[in-house]
Amino acid sequence: MDALARLLEGPRARGAFMIRAAFDPPWCLRVEDRAPLTIMLVVRGRAWITPSEGERLLLGAGDLAIARGPDPYTCADDPGTAPQAVILPGGECSYPDGRSLQGHWDLGVRSWGDRTDGSTVLLIGTYMMRGEISGRLLDALPPVLSLTRDVWDCPFTPILAEEMARDEPGQEVVLDRLLDLLMISALRAWFARPQAAAPAWYRALADPVVGRVLRLLQDDPAHPWTVATLAAKAGVSRAALARRFGELVGEPPMTYLTGWRLALAADRLRETDDTLESIARRVGYGSGFALSSAFKRVYGISPQEHRTRAA
Repeated sequence: MDALARLLEGPRARGAFMIRAAFDPPWCLRVEDRAPLTIMLVVRGRAWITPSEGERLLLGAGDLAIARGPDPYTCADDPGTAPQAVILPGGECSYPDGRSLQGHWDLGVRSWGDRTDGSTVLLIGTYMMRGEISGRLLDALPPVLSLTRDVWDCPFTPILAEEMARDEPGQEVVLDRLLDLLMISALRAWFARPQAAAPAWYRALADPVVGRVLRLLQDDPAHPWTVATLAAKAGVSRAALARRFGELVGEPPMTYLTGWRLALAADRLRETDDTLESIARRVGYGSGFALSSAFKRVYGISPQEHRTRAA
């Protein structure tokens, strides 16, 4: 599996919040749902995305934006329009003064806004819990990224729009998988841009020395690696490897390996019923106790707490 595939294998929606939003100007939504990742696709009209930090973005028809939580942002017809609704955790909505908006803007199955044929139409999909997205992927993304229609052409868009209007058995599962495909396709296009701000370790894969070491660590994390054995595999001295790895990746090889092992463990805790001992052996720890100690030191919670929250 290549490095990009490893980075993008994380999105796995579970009961994602999906909605078709339709508005006539002026309109403005203040998003405070603290969701880890939200994708917004403009079907018709245009929308301004203004994050709490960074530059605002203008999206036209066919353009797409991905917002990384938990920081709030606004989505509006114009940056100067005052918020008319606040999106809260769990898909709850309220007026800016706190009064509930529940049911007031409903337009049918997964449709919301002023009127179904509004001049602006957006398809919105939200991953509700951080466990549905790998931490390594979230860390690699800016607060808001965008893709314009000239570099972004996804065949899943019309399928998603059609399926969002359906209310059939198993429909949530269908929409979850479509959202995953849409997200992966968009992120792949974003990382493929020449100016893409990929994470340091991803760029370092092009280096003949560090790239080889990274692949060794990623492909066989359970091996008892040391700086000496890695240096021997790469054909350089330990000092040369430590210096070059630190310069390109931003941390020592063993620190990177620890982060990679714990990230893999976190994913397996979320996605499987494997025992802690089994996961520990799979990712390179001698015992479940050793893995638990390292996990709690880095993540601040025990493996069991992480599994419970993800469920």
